[in-house]
Amino acid sequence: MNEVVAIDFSTYTNIVVLTGAGISVASGLPTFRGSGSIGEESSTKKYTSVEAVEQDPAGLWHYFSNFRITARQAIPNAAHLALANLEHHLRADRSFTLITQNVDGLHQRAGSQNVIELHGNVHRTKCTNSQCTLEPYSEENLHTDSIPSCKLCGHLLRPDIVLFGEFLSPLADWQSKRSLRDCDLFLAVGTSGLVFPAANFVRSAAYVGARTIMVNLEAIDPPNPYFQEEYLGRAEEILPQLLAIGRD
Repeated sequence: MNEVVAIDFSTYTNIVVLTGAGISVASGLPTFRGSGSIGEESSTKKYTSVEAVEQDPAGLWHYFSNFRITARQAIPNAAHLALANLEHHLRADRSFTLITQNVDGLHQRAGSQNVIELHGNVHRTKCTNSQCTLEPYSEENLHTDSIPSCKLCGHLLRPDIVLFGEFLSPLADWQSKRSLRDCDLFLAVGTSGLVFPAANFVRSAAYVGARTIMVNLEAIDPPNPYFQEEYLGRAEEILPQLLAIGRD
């Protein structure tokens, strides 16, 4: 593992950060891969798959309502705060984009502003009818014992998240790829780098000549050749050192 050396942000103009579940572990939220993950649990496999929308919508709501509770009670940790502080301290001529695979909303609660949520947000609800004009909306309601219906079309509602087997939001996908076109510094934090399309982001960044850095608890196996630097350890410990908050 490399020694953590603070980044001099005065030399970068277009910064892109990709975060995964590992960044929220210190806030008490589980990961889906790696040691101690919930990805192998039968309920997780069932209710994070698109089939659950039609086959067991009540179970889907029960599962993600419980996750809403957990995410609501979680507090942004030092890694979330370091990213938010970096964004706030950068000069106006710097571009900062935070792409997250997480659905917990902790980046926004930490103060991050330019956030692209690849997989949606568990605190939002949307209609299952793709033709419905109801916009996804934030809500605090829990639907552990009932299935809510759309007030506009009568179809069932669902959490506004991307389940396995579904496509990403075209807007989130386009915004992510656009941010990488001129990227000169790319960081991936708390992600295995194995899930597509996010797994391609570091390659896109490397192609345009960006400095590429990975911060993760465990090494990627097999190694990703597009990462130039690797810092292994807890994101909440490494990021405050790496991001040189307030230097630029």
